[in-house]
Amino acid sequence: LGLEIVPVSDLSAALRASDMVVTCTPARQWYVGRADIRAGTFIAAIGADHHDKQEIEPALLAASTVVVDSLEQCATIGDLHHALCAGAMTREAVHASLGQIAAGTRPGRRHSDETIVFDSTGTALQDVAAAAIAYEAAVAGGHGLTVDLSH
Repeated sequence: LGLEIVPVSDLSAALRASDMVVTCTPARQWYVGRADIRAGTFIAAIGADHHDKQEIEPALLAASTVVVDSLEQCATIGDLHHALCAGAMTREAVHASLGQIAAGTRPGRRHSDETIVFDSTGTALQDVAAAAIAYEAAVAGGHGLTVDLSH
């Protein structure tokens, strides 16, 4: 994919230069703001998995197309929770769930300058799917070992 991970001394500049941003921190205060993101950026915000964790500025969510893994869960503990509490947006303003997009009942990206925030608080089904993909890749690559736990 041509991805490169490099240390960053200026977070705002790095965010403005990025097409895709993935956040996965235990932050208690947002650090990715609307002014830091250019049009067309995709943001996967996966760190806010508790009601007092936050990574994304509520104004950025309000100005973006918001996709959630679980609307109820994100409205309770995700970055969406903070946007709702701040009055920056409503549940009805959420574009879709990931399941709706995967099923084709809601569209994904509609135009190239659409900023999308995927607010993911984590669901067991996603964890199982990721584990299955990792397992299949390990088996196909001849990695890992089998452990018999029946004794």
